[in-house]
Amino acid sequence: LGVVPQQDTLDFELTVRENVLIYGRYFGLSRRELKPRIEELLDFVQLTERAGDKVEPLSGGMKRRLTIARSLVNDPELLLLDEPTTGLDPQARHVVWDRLFRLKQRGKTFVVTTHYMDEAEQLCDRLVVIDDGVIVALGSPVELIREHSSREVCELRFEVDQQEQAAEKVADLSARVEVLPDRVLVYAEDGEAVAQEVHARGLAPRTTLVRRSTLEDVFLRLTGRSLAN
Repeated sequence: LGVVPQQDTLDFELTVRENVLIYGRYFGLSRRELKPRIEELLDFVQLTERAGDKVEPLSGGMKRRLTIARSLVNDPELLLLDEPTTGLDPQARHVVWDRLFRLKQRGKTFVVTTHYMDEAEQLCDRLVVIDDGVIVALGSPVELIREHSSREVCELRFEVDQQEQAAEKVADLSARVEVLPDRVLVYAEDGEAVAQEVHARGLAPRTTLVRRSTLEDVFLRLTGRSLAN
């Protein structure tokens, strides 16, 4: 079992290499066993050049990758990851995703908790959506989108003084139309057809965006848009 906690628990007074070494010793691994293992792990998480550096000055993304390397030192079959990319910039997030995807290709099993729906869609084969401690949906990303959303979403942004009137005029375009303060969302199998019909009705949104449905659409439909306690 390997664990990547939400908050990094690295030893800041030690170097990158020493952090992995000390953690490996907790599992009873000898220094001889650990030496090649550490080099392999640091190469895997792209930290070889920082192996002799102290942890404190490292960026958040580097610390996260080091935490992942440390969690793999005992070659676990199951890896638990709690919010693995929280607080990271987009570039650092994608580097972490790439490393985790490679582990997945090697046959590692993950259990991930995350509030990033794009992360869940990238990494997970099977998802559990939990709201207030209750499981409200279960399935693969494709299955959840198919069951709880449409194939596409047409996002319409109108002038503020036209929003309410425009929303009434597009309400019949789909079985599910969501009116938000800044835009109207029309859930449909063919978003382009919706956009064309909107313009055919003489409406002139400031912007029109047709996109595929995502897990975020599913999550918000199942749990609501209001903030939970």
